[in-house]
Amino acid sequence: MFGIGGLLEGLFPDRLVFNVIVYANYLLALACAIREIRRSRTSQGSIAWLLSLVLLPFPTTLLYLVFGLKGFDDYAQLQTHSGRVLRLARAKQLSLLDQPSSEQWPVLANVSQLPFLGGNGATLLIDGDATFASMLDGISRAKTSILAQFYIVREDGIGTEFADRLIERAQAGVDVHLLYDDVGSFWMSRAYKKRLRDAGVKVASFNQRHRYLRLYGPTRINYRSHRKIVVVDGQEAWVGGLNVGDEYLGRDPNFGRWRDTHVHVVGPAALACGVTFREDWHWATGEALDQQVPSPVPHGGDQPVLVMATGPADKLEDCSIAFTEVIAAARERLWIVSPYFVPDVDLQTALYAAALRGVDVRVLLPAKPDHRLVWLASNAHANTMVDHGISVYRYTAGFLHQKVILVDDKIAGVGTVNFDNRSFRINFELTLWFTAESMVADVARMLTTDFRSAQRVTPEELRQQSWAFRLISQSARLFSPIL
Repeated sequence: MFGIGGLLEGLFPDRLVFNVIVYANYLLALACAIREIRRSRTSQGSIAWLLSLVLLPFPTTLLYLVFGLKGFDDYAQLQTHSGRVLRLARAKQLSLLDQPSSEQWPVLANVSQLPFLGGNGATLLIDGDATFASMLDGISRAKTSILAQFYIVREDGIGTEFADRLIERAQAGVDVHLLYDDVGSFWMSRAYKKRLRDAGVKVASFNQRHRYLRLYGPTRINYRSHRKIVVVDGQEAWVGGLNVGDEYLGRDPNFGRWRDTHVHVVGPAALACGVTFREDWHWATGEALDQQVPSPVPHGGDQPVLVMATGPADKLEDCSIAFTEVIAAARERLWIVSPYFVPDVDLQTALYAAALRGVDVRVLLPAKPDHRLVWLASNAHANTMVDHGISVYRYTAGFLHQKVILVDDKIAGVGTVNFDNRSFRINFELTLWFTAESMVADVARMLTTDFRSAQRVTPEELRQQSWAFRLISQSARLFSPIL
């Protein structure tokens, strides 16, 4: 049988070269195995890697370099040096701390290494038209600085308009920075970036100091900046699920209406969003941007907001811890909206426990897929939810992409986190948490409308699924740790 050995011999007919490559791969497999044992977080995942490295060292070593390594110690050191431990004291000094919300949600505050900040105004932006109208208007009003970060920036209609606005402000003397993800914006052309740079916009990719072809580079492919942030003058910020592309405005005929949610905040929370951008920019470029606090400190209303940045550099599973804590606090209502639903065992258990407490647990997912494998895995997990008495709905009025969670009348989260392992552990993400009664009520009204445009998945419907579809979905579920 023509196996991997035969393949390597075909590629490297010289016996000496072949032996060197084989033994080098064995040594690399051993090094990977030792590292996995030392840095193991879950026994199940580590056992799977160790067995694969022993039984099939090639190509497992290559896969491990891409999916197994998580080397972000330098990013963690950067966070420490950026003064995170001083932020609570700084917030108190500037009278920005919202003590009641921080005391009610201490886990969220500790995970964020930031307290709830008071004095904010917040507005939900439903779908692309409202989001881009607000965001582009804010960019055009910038007087001193624009910090923009997206996972995807396309060179289509809205992508061109976005670039035009940044260029116009840069030529007016505004300090403009654009940070994009290498994977999400892989097709961004040199001409697009050159046009921005020639006009004075500072442009960088998230991994530009950690190229894929360097020795340590392949590990970065799997770890992406999924954040969507725009901060103007340190006073207002836009965060949510929309990237820069025509499909987010419903212009893609394959998806039709693109249902998404962004939020516009005015006040101290914008400063916290700027801190996250500055850390990412420093990581990407090696350049430390000055943190300038406007005087007077921006004040947009009376809403407390917590800015929670999470990612693979966290010492603990911060994102998972935060969402598990919020789910555990639910007593009456727990509504989760996500385009991708691939929860791990801990989050599944938290959802089951909420349902057993008598909480109205609802999960809203898209009826149509954009990424087939993730959608199939989501189907398998959703079917399990229904079997455990949790209400699952499929949104039918377009493609659903928003990332929102609502708990009772206590707290709502809007941001970039999908309900999957990639967002909880692999990607760099951002969530804004709101405790003000008005904002929580706005989110509740928005989701109530969304549920009216969805169909509930029934046990009868599951029984009618073909065995082949269920088998394919369950097979896709096996890839949950890297989806």
